[in-house]
Amino acid sequence: MTYRLSPALAVTLMCTALGACNTADRLSQIGATPALSAIEDPTSQAGYKPVRLPMPEIQPVSYAPNSLWRTGSRAFFKDQRAARIGDLVTVKVNVTDKANLNNETKRSRSNAEGMGLPNAFGLESSKGIAASGISPDKLITATSNTSSDGAGSVQRNETVTTSVAAIVTQILPNGNLVVEGKQEIRINFEVRELIVAGVVRPEDIESDNTIESSKIAQARIAYGGRGQITDVQQPRYGQQLVDVLLPF
Repeated sequence: MTYRLSPALAVTLMCTALGACNTADRLSQIGATPALSAIEDPTSQAGYKPVRLPMPEIQPVSYAPNSLWRTGSRAFFKDQRAARIGDLVTVKVNVTDKANLNNETKRSRSNAEGMGLPNAFGLESSKGIAASGISPDKLITATSNTSSDGAGSVQRNETVTTSVAAIVTQILPNGNLVVEGKQEIRINFEVRELIVAGVVRPEDIESDNTIESSKIAQARIAYGGRGQITDVQQPRYGQQLVDVLLPF
């Protein structure tokens, strides 16, 4: 005999199995500090894709006799700022986000419908048309009343100021650098993570090999953590499953 599981039951069983594996892993880490991730090559990670952006035409390199200048060079003297794949650059993360939004929507609607059948070829009083106690001129009456009042308010004030060293993972044809950096700090039983990625111009890198996060194009900045405190702040897996499955 062949049995087929409903999609909802299959999702429930899968989440239960994943939760059991995660529970066993967490039980094995009771009393131990969260483990730090190993240093790894970002380009070897699953799902990594090289950045592709519109590029200008490549200018051919030409050399002039008895000249120290090379056509296409960005500088005359060599400096120690990041310029090649594998070089490091310090990113100064300074994010200040403020928002204050207020929205309110009101809606009201009232409908009334009525239909009667005072005369129907003399059959309005027969049992097939109107039973006893029912007025023929009020056979159908429908009323509806809808009212909606919605209000929303958002107040956000976030500030992140820190620094992280990023590695140059790719050089685009126009000379821009793709950088990616990750920093982990463990304090007691909580690990704080900072991830920075994006595209920078070599000209925007300061003389001390630093760059502001506001000068990073396609910037991806993530600041979070994992550990006992973060675990308590998150809803349990059962609650998250119910939030996904319930349509209301």
